[in-house]
Amino acid sequence: MDYVHTVQYYETDKMGITHHSNYIRWMEEARVDFLSQIGWDYDRLEASGIISPVLNVTCDYKRTTTFPERITITVTVREFRGVKLHLAYEMKNAAGETVCLGTSSHAFLNTDGRPIRLEKEQPGLFETLTKLAEANEGTTRE
Repeated sequence: MDYVHTVQYYETDKMGITHHSNYIRWMEEARVDFLSQIGWDYDRLEASGIISPVLNVTCDYKRTTTFPERITITVTVREFRGVKLHLAYEMKNAAGETVCLGTSSHAFLNTDGRPIRLEKEQPGLFETLTKLAEANEGTTRE
C-alpha cells in the first residue's frame, strides 16, 4: 500500500539534502497510514486495548532527496506469524528511483505491556495481516 510524503524544507540540512533521521519518521507515517488503509488505525487498536511498539528499524539509503520532492512509500507485510509483525518499506522519487529501503518490526501488547496472541484476541486483525503476509511471500527487494 502506498503513502506519499512531500519533503519539507525543515527536513533538509545546510546542503539542502534531507537529513537521514527523517526517513524513519516517514516510515512511521506510512505505517500509520497503512494500518488505516487496512481498517486497523491506531485509534481502533488502542480502543481494543492493543499497543504495538517498535522492536527494530533498518534504513538503507540509496539516493538523496530534497525539498519539495514527493516520495512514494510502499509498505508491505514481510512476515507475520501472530506475535510479531515485520514490515518492509520502499521509498521512490517521482522518477521511480528507489531512494531508501527500510524495515520495521513490531510486537502486539496489551495495555499492561504483556504480549498478546492476535489470533485469539483480535482474529480480524490476525486474518488481515496473515493474508497480506501470504500475498507477499517469496517477494524480495533490493
